[in-house]
Amino acid sequence: MTDGETHEAAPHTPPFDTSVAHIARIQDYWLGGKDNYAPDREAAEQAIAALPDMVASVRNTRAFLARAVRFLAAERGVRQFLDIGTGIPTADNTHEVAQAAAPDSRVVYVDNDPTVLAHARALLTGSPAGATSYIDADIRDTGTILDAAREILDFGRPVAVMLIAIMQYVPDESDPYGVVRTLVDAVPSGSYVAISHPATDIQATRMANMADRLNEAMAQTITLRGRDQVAAFLDGLDLVEPGLVRAPEWRPDDPALASTPSTMWSGVARKP
Repeated sequence: MTDGETHEAAPHTPPFDTSVAHIARIQDYWLGGKDNYAPDREAAEQAIAALPDMVASVRNTRAFLARAVRFLAAERGVRQFLDIGTGIPTADNTHEVAQAAAPDSRVVYVDNDPTVLAHARALLTGSPAGATSYIDADIRDTGTILDAAREILDFGRPVAVMLIAIMQYVPDESDPYGVVRTLVDAVPSGSYVAISHPATDIQATRMANMADRLNEAMAQTITLRGRDQVAAFLDGLDLVEPGLVRAPEWRPDDPALASTPSTMWSGVARKP
């Protein structure tokens, strides 16, 4: 697969429907983007009304992604990234951060939103020394993801699996832990998993109200989980310090950022 190419094989791909709010476009609104529509903006504002810290939390999660990628590329020598649940491209995308630290980094993005796919085709291009590719697939379709990822990533070498604000869209009846286990089993020792997941045990009442409002507005359904439930995604892996913490508490560039709002449990773990 060449740089910037897309692999389109996704039985779960939703139709492009701007009359119903979609989380990728809602996130785009929270991040200050313009690729959203009236239903997305209305749902986003409903969520903010329920959880006033929503925008700050989302932006702290995005900053966690950048720090985690930079740490893995610059300090742990990881050169391959599988970023699932990409979202609409914005600043500090995974390939930009990774290739700034290590130009030969190879990055595969996965998402199944038509808006994201359109932007990926136009914007997600990598460095001359590295490679950037895109898979159109639902996270639950691990077979499609892994088969397509192997076309650009070497699964004999460490891979960082990025699960940033994605597992909440896999309900318990779809075996979310099995999904992650399949991904982890496919990558070799020395690989990493980075995760960020909305909490039931931080601002619990407001979080529950926020989830209820989004679930009423969106085609997707959010499942909140507590810290122990999020930690269970990393069973069998070795957590990198400082462990599973709120997003801004994970190796902040400025210590003052650690106390800023976040309702996301976040961490990085290594496969032994």
